[in-house]
Amino acid sequence: MRSAMATGRPLSMAMISMTLSLRRRALCLGLLAAALTSALAGATAFAAPAPKPGEPFQTAAPNAILMEGDGGSVLFEKNADTLIPPASLSKMMTAEVLFNELKQGRRKLSDEFIVSTNAWRTGGAPSHTSSMFIPIHSRVSIDDLLHGLIIQSANDAAIVLAEGMAGNEDKFAELMTQRARQIGLDKATFGNSNGLPNPRQLMTARELGKLAQHLIRTYPDQYKLYSEREYTFNKIRQFNRNPLLALNIGADGLKTGFTKEAGYGLVGSAVQNGLRLIVVVNGLKTEKERADEAKRLLEWGFHNFQLNLLFEEGQIIADAKTFGGDQRNVPLVAQRPVRLMMARGVRERIIARVVYSGPVRAPVQKGSKIGILKVWRGDAMVLEVPLQAAEDVGTGTISGRAWDAASELLYGLFRAGVQKL
Repeated sequence: MRSAMATGRPLSMAMISMTLSLRRRALCLGLLAAALTSALAGATAFAAPAPKPGEPFQTAAPNAILMEGDGGSVLFEKNADTLIPPASLSKMMTAEVLFNELKQGRRKLSDEFIVSTNAWRTGGAPSHTSSMFIPIHSRVSIDDLLHGLIIQSANDAAIVLAEGMAGNEDKFAELMTQRARQIGLDKATFGNSNGLPNPRQLMTARELGKLAQHLIRTYPDQYKLYSEREYTFNKIRQFNRNPLLALNIGADGLKTGFTKEAGYGLVGSAVQNGLRLIVVVNGLKTEKERADEAKRLLEWGFHNFQLNLLFEEGQIIADAKTFGGDQRNVPLVAQRPVRLMMARGVRERIIARVVYSGPVRAPVQKGSKIGILKVWRGDAMVLEVPLQAAEDVGTGTISGRAWDAASELLYGLFRAGVQKL
């Protein structure tokens, strides 16, 4: 453990301990937050919604999460890991697949797709669902389709995009699931591009929040579409369905959804004084309840929490033991500063653990993903940050590697004996 492992202000280090398990090491450090008093003297005041700081938040939403938009630390969650039908919220994943194709240069906004009979009938005017009302067999640009997908929540736009990119909805849904895994959504599955009822169309509130964070961070230019209030296509003017955009809370996205099976859901994001929060609510009974609960969560978060620095950018967070290397350990860092949302004026118990599979076999390349920093606020795990090697570790000498092998063998035998007791 390196002494450079400071936590950054305003938190002070209370304890450092190391725990070991077979083929896995977990570095544990306990952090006790100092009282946040004078540091808040210059903070901007917001209208104070109930509950008061330190009191638990209550929401009518069956599934919900509130998270900080940059680092992803969680302020509140309720059944956030339960798989639920996302309805039109899944169109965020449809957009992500297309955004990625545009970013990779495989598609252009000027590319055009043909509106099939299936797209027109299933998602267009005859479907009596949210639609762009695209004429059958017409050619439509990706740019127009994206506007319809995001602003108008158009099902016909989603289907035209899916068919144009993959040939049919089933193949595109497979692409959506594959892409979800690539960006770290491990539970989500998709059966279509539009969110209409399908037994394979399932996501969690946490995944919806992570997807929103990914869209905001990865595609800042395309993300601007989510804040546009209206769009006119084929001489039909339609307004953005996101109710948060009309409120004075700094909202700039993202998406609403509804089916009888899913209820009313919303993924929203807002920025106040440079701080971005992302809210997800789902399973509500009315449009008004959806808007009210999302707004309450955002206001509660902005008023009752502030962002605290745990580790500076480039600061060594932990050391991972190596096997067969020219040095015994490799230092671990995060890609960006590690910050945690904490309640204003409330003393909270913070515990952080660095977990990795080890010892790490040499050679190790700088930037290699090694482990995860997990942070608990009280009993709730509220932050996970990937860690990577801060420097290269070369292959050690033959004698050094032999010593490491013998040490690991003895350690394995010792652990096996302990487990039998």
